[in-house]
Amino acid sequence: MKSILVPVGSSKNAESHLQYAVDFARAFGAKLYVVQIYNVYTKAGTMIKIDHILERESLAFLNEHVAKIDTKGVEVIVKTFKGKLIDTLELVCEALNIDLILLEPRTNSIKDEVYLGKTSGKIIKQTEIPALIIPEGYVYKPIVKILLAVKSAIIKQENALTPLKAIKDQFKSVVNLLLVKTPYHKKGDFDVNDDLASLITNTTHTENSTTFQGVLEHYKDNNPDLLCVVRRKRGFFVKTWENNTILKKDFNSNLPVLVLRGLK
Repeated sequence: MKSILVPVGSSKNAESHLQYAVDFARAFGAKLYVVQIYNVYTKAGTMIKIDHILERESLAFLNEHVAKIDTKGVEVIVKTFKGKLIDTLELVCEALNIDLILLEPRTNSIKDEVYLGKTSGKIIKQTEIPALIIPEGYVYKPIVKILLAVKSAIIKQENALTPLKAIKDQFKSVVNLLLVKTPYHKKGDFDVNDDLASLITNTTHTENSTTFQGVLEHYKDNNPDLLCVVRRKRGFFVKTWENNTILKKDFNSNLPVLVLRGLK
């Protein structure tokens, strides 16, 4: 893992999140890109564009945050980009060869009932970029145990498991696989290929209405440092897929959540 990207919003947790990102990047010897994406506006009733003002203010905002944290020798690169969030983010990640995005659950939202705010929710649901969601105020520590929860172990996407492999190799983690049989189960869904099998220490089978329910049932038994799930249109966040915001009553986590790109 060589390049990690952190989108920064206006949340009160931004500095804590940046510190985690620096500590995480340092473990991998990775570059850390700290970015903010803003849209282009025209002042009402005039032809004066204010995007240059937004760019200047955005850069000052990012540099102020970075100055408050201990970068510990990590190469931190501050950048701003203008454009629509998802389209711009995908282009930026491709241009910078980003391996992973580190997200805070609520980049802007101040509502206590929200787990994933609108911005983070959009990134998780509308892109194929691997993402690591870090709980608010979470302090960096090595990732010793990982719980990978899926309803299908079929892997067709090239490099889908790359972030999981990188984390496992770096921390010598134990990866436990939770195979959740849902009403949508198909023959062959639990066929684990050699690539995935090489990562797994223990496998548990369960039957639940959703992957989410399976995690709730087996979460305490595994006591993981990291929950790993797969991005699917009818996947882990099925309850609120039509809404970019995810509420804590539907899902909440006090540990990091690694969201892989779709396996199929």
